[in-house]
Amino acid sequence: MPLSPRAALFWDLVLGVLGTLAFLIDLGADLWAASQYVLSGRYLWAALVLALLGLASVALQLFSWVWLRADLSSPHAPKPPGHCLALLHVLQLGYLYRCMQGLRQGLLVWRQAVPSEFDLAYADFLSLDISMLRLFETFLEMTPQLTLVLAIMLQSGSAEYYQWVSICTSFVGISWALLDYHRALRTCLPSKPVLGLGASVIYFLWNLLLLWPRVLVVALFSALFPRYVALHFLGLWLVLLFWVWLQGTDFMPDPCSEWLYRATVATILYFSWFNVAEGRTRGRATIHLAFLLNDSLLLAVAWVAQSTWLPSGCLLQRLLPAAGACFLLGLALRLAYYRWLHPSCRWEPDQLDGTWGLRSLEGRQLPQNRRMAHLAKNFFPKGRDEAAVPWKGE
Repeated sequence: MPLSPRAALFWDLVLGVLGTLAFLIDLGADLWAASQYVLSGRYLWAALVLALLGLASVALQLFSWVWLRADLSSPHAPKPPGHCLALLHVLQLGYLYRCMQGLRQGLLVWRQAVPSEFDLAYADFLSLDISMLRLFETFLEMTPQLTLVLAIMLQSGSAEYYQWVSICTSFVGISWALLDYHRALRTCLPSKPVLGLGASVIYFLWNLLLLWPRVLVVALFSALFPRYVALHFLGLWLVLLFWVWLQGTDFMPDPCSEWLYRATVATILYFSWFNVAEGRTRGRATIHLAFLLNDSLLLAVAWVAQSTWLPSGCLLQRLLPAAGACFLLGLALRLAYYRWLHPSCRWEPDQLDGTWGLRSLEGRQLPQNRRMAHLAKNFFPKGRDEAAVPWKGE
């Protein structure tokens, strides 16, 4: 049974609050783990945790700042002075500022008996950027942190309570970001189909089941060959960066920031699939899956050949078979999702009759997040007879 508009707005607000809390809890867990490493004299591990946290935060602030600068000419809600915004991003608070801004707009919309078209569109605009930034933070910080913690546990042969807290918060954050990103992309569709409970569960499971084996084999390789894992990542990352460049991405407002986006996408592709180009994606997704599978198998073979270097135990001997079973189950769920649950839509050209994304009753142009709309166009397929339908702005 579909939710009423007011109930849907309330749940959007609740999800926004939970997403912000999940980010803060994960940040606190990482800082807690780093402090525990320092207190126990494991300074290298603490430095790695803080380095991953810092690099991801800087990248997030750069994305947020570039987008805000690009949107200055848009007729959106009032913004704080430019110097204030710049200071927030220098202090690494740009993402939290966006979260607070999104929650404030969501509360404003929910409190209105009949929300204005402009306020609804602006709330969507803000939530789409937040979802994209949350996804970037997931693969730039949470997933590498999870890999690092697993590698430390495998190498040391023991697990501390704060490491389990870090693992749990990372899994919750990753799962939340994947679902939130997919839900956000659906709001860009002309029909705006709601992501149902069944589709949400299947989408969450296949992403998690395919991501977990990849994280595990990288963690095992890191535990065995800590000096070579950086070379492995750099080599694959350069190949993936070249592949992303060949696809001609056009997501950011200028060429320099586009390379930041491509570098981030290459990092995501190191762990999981991410579509960046228009058209049928089956071939590209298959190539990426085969590439990642072959690389994971090579890493697993390296672990099997040198498994005596790690602390022995029945758990370690069962990890790879369990990872293989997770991969096969995740692949089956992925095929089922794209066969029966993934929406296929008709992308209509701009109309002049007041439909969504054009003009409100007050005559103001509605905020439209063309960045995410462009990704949604790539993410959701079109029918063969709809391939020639132009996209907004073309």
